[in-house]
Amino acid sequence: MLRSCLARLRTLGALRGPRGGARPPATDTGPALRLLSSEEVILKDYSVPNPSWSKDLRLLYDQYMKKCEDGSWKRLPSYRDVAVQETEDFKNFFHDSKLIKEEQMPQARVFIRSYEDGLGFEFVMFHNDVEKKTVCLFQGGPYLQGLSGWLHGGAMATMIDITSGMAASIGERIVTANLNIDFKRPVPLYSVVVINSQLYKAEGRKLFVSCDVRSVDGKTLYAEATSLFVKLDPEKSST
Repeated sequence: MLRSCLARLRTLGALRGPRGGARPPATDTGPALRLLSSEEVILKDYSVPNPSWSKDLRLLYDQYMKKCEDGSWKRLPSYRDVAVQETEDFKNFFHDSKLIKEEQMPQARVFIRSYEDGLGFEFVMFHNDVEKKTVCLFQGGPYLQGLSGWLHGGAMATMIDITSGMAASIGERIVTANLNIDFKRPVPLYSVVVINSQLYKAEGRKLFVSCDVRSVDGKTLYAEATSLFVKLDPEKSST
């Protein structure tokens, strides 16, 4: 899976400055982000509370927002669209413009932001750069059902991959090389879980991340995972 520090959720503008057409740094002052261009565009930030959020999700959100006050943690904004420059970067990396058809791009949406509020992936992520940790507060909606009343395992795997990738990809363009998940117990639909991920080792272009998924009170372990991500070679992507 391909991602960049600004592309994968469109969440990481809060941690990196503008680069090659990427969005400017986001703040927590509101749900929209303005782009400075010949035509003003308003992008909706989907990582802020909406009416579908449960009491547990709102409470956890408030707790982490307080942690952001001293600058140790940052909320990661999240959008439905991928920046044009990032699409061009990946086309250049693969040296094949046919991989992405321009006429199809207006319909493209980031997968985890393709559902309307409350129906699919409701989440917000927070990152601590000093501790190399990313925490995701996640609530699975009815369109993510597997067995009746339970979250589909693939939906949980998606959130583990993306949260772990965020812990690894701050400032880097990376791909998922390996993802191992041990599912301990199923997650009830509509419930809120806390996904904790941490970058624990870096070897050259290899980045190793650990992750666990727990209940709001931390007492129930739903899954554990380890991931390996690889930085894209900037020399190759520029040729």
